[in-house]
Amino acid sequence: MSDIRNRIAHLPPEKREQLLRKMAERQQASGAPALDLPPAPRPARAASEPSPLSFAQQRLWFLDRMEPGTTLFNLPAAFRLRGPLEVPALGRAFNALVERHESLRTCFMEQDGQPVQVAEPSLTLALAPEDLTGLPLEQREEQTRKRMAEEARRPFDLTRGPLLRTRLLRLSPEEHVLLLTMHHIVSDGWSIEVLIREVGVFYEAFVAGTAPVLPALPLQYADFARQQQGREGEALRRQLDYWKARLSGAPQVLELPTDWPRPAVQTFQGAELRVELPAALVEQLKALGRRSGATLYMVLLAAFQTVLHRYSGQDEVCVGTPSAGRSQAELEGLIGFFLNTLVLRTDLSGDPTFLGLLGRVREAATGAFDNQDVPFEKLVEELQPRRSLSYTPLFQVMLILQKPQGRPQLGGLALEAIKSTAGRSMFDLTLSLVEVERGGLVGHVEYSTDLFEEATIARLTQHLRTVLEAAVARPEASLASLPLMPEAEQRQMLLDFNRTHADVPLDACFHQLFEGQADRAPDAVAVRDASSSFSYRALDARSNRLAHHLVASGVQPDSLVALLAPRGCDFVASNLGVLKAGAAWLPLDPLHPPQRLAQILSLSRA
Repeated sequence: MSDIRNRIAHLPPEKREQLLRKMAERQQASGAPALDLPPAPRPARAASEPSPLSFAQQRLWFLDRMEPGTTLFNLPAAFRLRGPLEVPALGRAFNALVERHESLRTCFMEQDGQPVQVAEPSLTLALAPEDLTGLPLEQREEQTRKRMAEEARRPFDLTRGPLLRTRLLRLSPEEHVLLLTMHHIVSDGWSIEVLIREVGVFYEAFVAGTAPVLPALPLQYADFARQQQGREGEALRRQLDYWKARLSGAPQVLELPTDWPRPAVQTFQGAELRVELPAALVEQLKALGRRSGATLYMVLLAAFQTVLHRYSGQDEVCVGTPSAGRSQAELEGLIGFFLNTLVLRTDLSGDPTFLGLLGRVREAATGAFDNQDVPFEKLVEELQPRRSLSYTPLFQVMLILQKPQGRPQLGGLALEAIKSTAGRSMFDLTLSLVEVERGGLVGHVEYSTDLFEEATIARLTQHLRTVLEAAVARPEASLASLPLMPEAEQRQMLLDFNRTHADVPLDACFHQLFEGQADRAPDAVAVRDASSSFSYRALDARSNRLAHHLVASGVQPDSLVALLAPRGCDFVASNLGVLKAGAAWLPLDPLHPPQRLAQILSLSRA
């Protein structure tokens, strides 16, 4: 009997409740005495007890305090539901989920000058559908996109919560759109998958009128945060030592050629550009990886870092990559912010072959994932890199390769994720790819619009594909010999842009050709600088006045006239004026020291 009590006491709460209910029914029917069973085990920590924040949460708390109301860390998601939806059951399912996961009813506050997280004892979410069925189809879709954007831009109050918002739109009797928005401080991408899966279990049970069956959670997120803050063991110190050695002396910034100067403070404004790699190429990349003892991710990283190396001219390239941060099995079913970031530093010096680089990348990636338990925030704290509001520390470019994802289910309803564009970019560049059923890779490049134009990113993605194709064809080739540009772009650069032949009269001078253009297009803009611009007519008139002044001052044909002026509209007018007077011009640099200018004037007798 004691063994039975023991086994029952250690059952998950849901199963224990089901078993006790059945046993009670049988006992009542038979008239047998009830079993003397022990109470269910209680957690050692009260849910309402303040707990410390994890390292990742501390960073988001600090950033939220710096910029209250920021929506940068909102995690929006939208799903189209097709089929007969039981709205009350879905509402119950979400509230059962909130009761199960403390993180979804957690708020954040200060205690003795330190941030703490506290789970509310209970929290009820409302899920009243908004009826859009009266609108024409096109307007329904437009209003859906509008509400998705609204939810993504609505800020959270970390001190009050809730940090999960639900919104349901009814487009037709059998078509709904579910909008979910969570703050990153209590969630991550993995958590959204857990949420959908468990809401599906609760929903299906409530529709069927049965008790939902889910395994008991071995711990809550606050327990994980306590464990993380208390970890100072030998394993963590060993991993920290690895990262200190690996990233010591790493370049602070990847100096990519940008279309715009880097702003003093990141605005995180961004855009996305779709990327697709065909199945045939991806299969070749996998085969190359298998021959080299490398994964598909490592091959992609080697090619990506090759492009970044060629763009920047830097021999060391640091790229960030996400890690789920759930190395323990008991964390896999929790909703919370576990996501960690690893820094992959690769040495590309010495012009290695692609196979040689792949070996270096394999070593960097293997070492990083073997030491992935050090939180990125702890790493930054230990390494103390140069901090700037203009860029993220340790890396500015990220590569993500996600595994193929199955179709999400919600209690028999067809569930389709709706892609939302948030118009932001956390880093300079993020290349995100996922394998699809037909065998290829699809994804997007998320880029900072403060730095890059879309055409630049499109060219970069084409260069990456060219390097990948060349690498599978000639993996033993050196990085410098791998083509960066596809054949069409090479032809354009080497041939098309150099077809400069034009039918120009060889006996005409430059200023005469200019005057002919001024006659043809007098009102077109001829020259522009930061503060002014001249039309062809105005520039012609201005240069004529200067030419007459020079001739009146004694300038004759074949004279040499020195010109000391900054680059601008007047510089061009002066140049033309000298030529129209029949003289040659000698440019003087205003930045040269006076002694150098005097020497030039003396020797030239201008």
